[in-house]
Amino acid sequence: MNDNYVKVEMAAIAENVGLARIVVTGFIAPLDPTMDENSDIKTAVSEAVTNAIIHGYHRAEGTVKMSLSSSFQERKIIIKISDDGVGIEDVDAVREPMFTTKPDMERSGLGFTVMETFMDTVEVKSAPGAGTTVILTKNLGESSS
Repeated sequence: MNDNYVKVEMAAIAENVGLARIVVTGFIAPLDPTMDENSDIKTAVSEAVTNAIIHGYHRAEGTVKMSLSSSFQERKIIIKISDDGVGIEDVDAVREPMFTTKPDMERSGLGFTVMETFMDTVEVKSAPGAGTTVILTKNLGESSS
């Protein structure tokens, strides 16, 4: 499937959420997504990177890795966002709407719900002490060109 791919590593700081959005926007541009598709993908990436920063590292030092791959023919993009942080003990629980491990930070518990709303599939691989990988997949509609 890899017609194109890119890998990025960034410090786990809030300022890099915008960087992740810019990278994904540039990466999907050759696929000619609609404005809605572009917005959906950027929103899902923002949520995944924010979760890695806040929940993976609890705002401690760390690295967020993002790998993107696409198929021009299939018009499909796969985005993997991972951290080497604390991991998730119960993946099913954190995927429930309104579940949050950070109520003191006024977190809404909707991160995975948002990702699932905007992407075709959202896969979560995690284990306590072993970090987390979120795999976002989106099939784009017909090209406008």
